[in-house]
Amino acid sequence: MLVDVSRTPLSPTPRTVVNRHSERAATDRAALDDVLDSGLICHLGVLFDGAPVVLPTGYGRDGDTLYLHGSTGTRSMTAGPVCVTVTIVDGIVYARSVMHHSMNYRSAVVHGTTRRVDDPEEKLRGLQAVTEHLAPGSWDHARLPNKKELAATVVLALDLTEASVKIRAKGPVDEDFDIEANTAWAGVLPLSSQWGVPESDSPLPVPEHVLKR
Repeated sequence: MLVDVSRTPLSPTPRTVVNRHSERAATDRAALDDVLDSGLICHLGVLFDGAPVVLPTGYGRDGDTLYLHGSTGTRSMTAGPVCVTVTIVDGIVYARSVMHHSMNYRSAVVHGTTRRVDDPEEKLRGLQAVTEHLAPGSWDHARLPNKKELAATVVLALDLTEASVKIRAKGPVDEDFDIEANTAWAGVLPLSSQWGVPESDSPLPVPEHVLKR
């Protein structure tokens, strides 16, 4: 079971204050956890030779820490300043004017400095967090990493203290004259994701932890 450490409230900093559409900002720490736990892929922003690079990658959360992992040969797996974002699109908002089309979404932006995890116990805990986030039940089902695999893997930890969350969950916001003219349909087209049928690469039956996704 993953460690459930004490919660840290979202505290505004110059980098996390939401200026554009501030009414969409969520200040409850639970909102941050919800976005991170609901997403599957984050985008990791780093600087390489003074130029920004944004890379999609898997992640896992253990309490107040976000864990990332990758090969020792991956440049992004170097401890340093980062920006991590997770976005979940819940629907496309059709308005009466194209300028008011929008999206319903939940998004999180985390700023901070990653640290390389060298402690063997925390490294395993970080890998468990990533594994259980992407493929729940696998940590207790599949073979755990051996010494060679662990040596070839870098785990980075990012504190979740400095973060912002924005949420939009409503219909179109149109001009009064467009509503009165009533010449175009307006509404929300919801977007949802669902798992398909498992495609086996084994003669063994599909385990319950896969079926219940």
